[in-house]
Parts: sequence; C-alpha cells; structure tokens
Amino acid sequence: MTAASDFVELPWRGRRLRIEHRFVGDAASSLPTVVFLHEGLGSLAMWKDFPERLCAAHGLRGLVFSRYGYGRSSPRPPDERWPVRFMHEQALEVLPPLFDALGVERPWLFGHSDGGSIALLHAAHRPVTGLVVLAPHLFTEDMGIASIARAKVAYETTDLRSKLARYHADVDSAFRGWNDIWLDPAFRAWNIEAELDTIRCPVLAVQGEDDEYGTLEQIRAIARRVPGTELLVLADCGHSPHRDQPDRLIDVAGSFIRRA
Repeated sequence: MTAASDFVELPWRGRRLRIEHRFVGDAASSLPTVVFLHEGLGSLAMWKDFPERLCAAHGLRGLVFSRYGYGRSSPRPPDERWPVRFMHEQALEVLPPLFDALGVERPWLFGHSDGGSIALLHAAHRPVTGLVVLAPHLFTEDMGIASIARAKVAYETTDLRSKLARYHADVDSAFRGWNDIWLDPAFRAWNIEAELDTIRCPVLAVQGEDDEYGTLEQIRAIARRVPGTELLVLADCGHSPHRDQPDRLIDVAGSFIRRA
C-alpha cells in the first residue's frame, strides 16, 4: 500500500482516538464494503498489497485501518493495559462509531487472528453481510500461548522489535498491548464460543495446517456453532494465509464474497 492514509477521530471513553485508514478497490462497487481487521501485531501497512489484490480481482471496495494502539492510529497510553475483554471492546465500542463516521453499512468483515475474533464478536451483536476469518481465536490453547511466549523472548532478544517498528509509530504500544494480555494468567479462561450462536450471516473460516498459534479445532468450533459455515484448510500454510497462500485465498475468499 503506497497511497497516503487518511485519519478519522472517534470519541472513546472521554478522549478521542485517531484512526488511520484507507479505502481501496472499486469505489463504484455496489457490493458491501469489505473491512480488513488485522492481527495482534498487525497494522494497515502490514497487510501490504493483499487488500488491493483481493478487491481488484473481484470488483470489491475495501476499508483497511490500523486498530487503536497500532500502526499510526492513537497509541495505547503507557499506563493502560488491555483488559481480558479487549477484543469485545474493539468489536462493540470502536467498530460501530468507526463505521458510522466512514459511512460503512452492513460490511463484510475480513479478519485475521485477533482481527478474526473481533469480526466474529461484532457479527454476533451487529448486522453484517458476511464474514471471512483467517486463523481466528475462539479460546486459548497451550500451544498458542507457548508461541506467544516465544514471541516475547524474540522481541526482547532479536531484531523482531526493529522489524515491527517499520509498521508502528509506537512499536512498544503495539507489542506489549497484545503480548501482555495474552500471557496474563487471567486470559487463559477467555472463550467466545457461546457468543457465536447468534451469528446469522455467511461465514468462511480459513486456517493453515501449520498454524503455530492455534489448532484446526478453532475453525471447527465455528462450524459447530454457525450452521452453513464453510471451512478452508490450507496445506503448507502457517498462521497467516494471506501471506503464505495469497493467490489461493484471493480466489476462494473473493468467490465466496461474490457468491454469498
């Protein structure tokens, strides 16, 4: 993504959040806007050209943005710690005013990892046209927590911090906000499975066979809760299908959106 980003300000808990965003794809598309929700270490820039490629291939309009605490959006204050329900807050307190401010109605939500969980939570409480979720989390797993713990070590001992700093104005805000709460013992009981029972839209759930942050039980749990859910399991693919298998994902996800 080389075009300049725009910013919108949202009221939130007595202060204003500045949210970095960009529209991509076909501005004249008559289909609902596809909103891209990044992972726990992601940002608008970290999607790179994937949103444009998906939208261009299928005649779609997309909205890409950096969530609060990420990219060039408002950073998390140093004394503010994400609560266990931080994904609920993002889904139910930040997304609705963002969509109102940008004129987005009944969108498609295209979420990755934590962004996939946020997409599911929003759809459980608000009207959306459909969902595409990549490697979402519904509950914690020992193997996923172990991978997050290794990420903390890498952040403190390798060049991971400098690599992430390319994508975040305040890299410590982005990393610590995500890493600290996922490694908090209180977060081990986090589980959103039951909340999915109210989802009434088409769902495509995608996961790589080699996902280091979650087992395939994560997307299988969606299929058990939401009738008609379509699953796509990708071989030779880790936690980020849009990076490991972009062409396959663009084909399947774009066709799903057009068909549904």
